[in-house]
Amino acid sequence: MLAALTGLGLSTAAGLNAYIPLLVVGVLANVTDAVRLPDGYTWLSNWGVLAIIAVLLAAELVLDKVPAIDSVNDTIQTVIRPASGGVVFSASAAAAEFERSAWMTENPWAGWLIGIVAALAVHAVKSLVRPVVNAGTAGFGAPVLSTAEDAGSIGMSLVAVFAPVLVIVALLVLAVLAWLLIRRVRRARARRREVRPPRRV
Repeated sequence: MLAALTGLGLSTAAGLNAYIPLLVVGVLANVTDAVRLPDGYTWLSNWGVLAIIAVLLAAELVLDKVPAIDSVNDTIQTVIRPASGGVVFSASAAAAEFERSAWMTENPWAGWLIGIVAALAVHAVKSLVRPVVNAGTAGFGAPVLSTAEDAGSIGMSLVAVFAPVLVIVALLVLAVLAWLLIRRVRRARARRREVRPPRRV
């Protein structure tokens, strides 16, 4: 069960930032015994691959903090973040060890699917909230929210690897925050409709 929580935590982190959990898994696989990559995923610990991921992360850290550009970036990341979620779930061997299930071992696509869905759900909330925050704060909220998301991705990745049982708590906290943010988005949209002047016929 802990392996599944590790995979779920990492894929959730990928929904916030595609590159941070990939980098965390790859680096830890190289320098510690905390992460053991299964066959087929050793490429993730290659320093050349990690260097490319680090460059992509650097670009993401800048682009995601610029109002308007962050929304364009989110559109592009609609494919990348779920794919990253699938990779980190499977690379953490969670799919193979999920409840010691022979079916999961024989059907590796299931691990990918769980990781993709988890990352996509987080990404969808992020993409929904960001434009509203930008509009409501004249763009000043973008770097603040983006920094919080990056910190959340780092924290969730490390918790997933070193204290997977806490992933349940982290997911509950994220779920509550997502619910509160979505409520604010709906209220903000309702207010805009109320103040919008009637159309002239």
